[in-house]
Amino acid sequence: MTGERINRQFRLAGRPIGVPKRSDWAYDEVPVPPLEAGQVLVQVDLISLDPAMRGWMNEGKSYIKPVEIGEVMRAGAGGRVVESRNAAFSPGDTVTGALGVQSWSVSEGKGLDKVDLALAPLAKHLGVLGMPGMTGYFGLLEIGQPKAGETVVVSGAAGAVGQVVGQVAKIKGCRAVGIAGGPEKCDYVVRELGFDACVDYKAGDVKRQLRQLTPEGVDVYFDNVGGDILDAVLTQIRRKARIVICGAISQYNNTTPIKGPSNYLSLLVNRARMEGMVVFDWAPRYGEAVKQMGEWLREGRLKSREDIVEGIEHFPETLLKLFTGENIGKLLLRV
Repeated sequence: MTGERINRQFRLAGRPIGVPKRSDWAYDEVPVPPLEAGQVLVQVDLISLDPAMRGWMNEGKSYIKPVEIGEVMRAGAGGRVVESRNAAFSPGDTVTGALGVQSWSVSEGKGLDKVDLALAPLAKHLGVLGMPGMTGYFGLLEIGQPKAGETVVVSGAAGAVGQVVGQVAKIKGCRAVGIAGGPEKCDYVVRELGFDACVDYKAGDVKRQLRQLTPEGVDVYFDNVGGDILDAVLTQIRRKARIVICGAISQYNNTTPIKGPSNYLSLLVNRARMEGMVVFDWAPRYGEAVKQMGEWLREGRLKSREDIVEGIEHFPETLLKLFTGENIGKLLLRV
């Protein structure tokens, strides 16, 4: 009986100031309710941890409504359908969706997608074939519009989105340069992922490194971090460059106003374009990206790494790994 099942979950308890702390969430254990008509019960296996979650905790207007105080923390996740009163889903189906930070999720079925484990393991359906992969794919190809022979630079290159951007750039015939923190991450993106070069921002003087590694300038910049890194790249863009504003992880935990680009006049001088992107805008086309990237995975042209932490009870501390730069690849939490 579903009533005997206990759902372990994290609910938002307060709006964080600066870096989130454990007390910003409330841990709860509640019985799983019986299903109503049209509902599906999913046993959650893997929870996706993404930088966007920090923004969802803030009150105020954004591209998606904030998580309300007392609500289960929003998160993408994947798991197995255990019970179903929805004709579109059957027990045993593996699904992904906005299932939240909890061990069981009752869904109406909307936004729930079946995934093919023959194509790739569940972890990859939450990473390279999930929201991060869709972000990198559509952000680069639709907004960045790279052309063969151009130089594409991506910050957060060793992260879930960045690793996709650089590899897709290479597949499209571009030169790919990553920006990452530390020799281990730079080694990963160059040796394992096939980037042409990597700027180690922890080694200092990012502008000098960029000039050395992109002597002819930057045609496409895919920005995941904002702040000083964005400013540095703006000094190196070429005429008609395209800058994709995907995220600004360096600014998410600020207690002072967000630092905007002081070098923005470079956009004017170079007749360049800077455009923001939100992956949900391409939701109707996710299927085509999954098909294409699935082919690249099978062909060995696209690789990914997943960093899986065990235990839902470690959610608050694990989320912070995104902001301290501890993880490489897609960060996941196994329930």
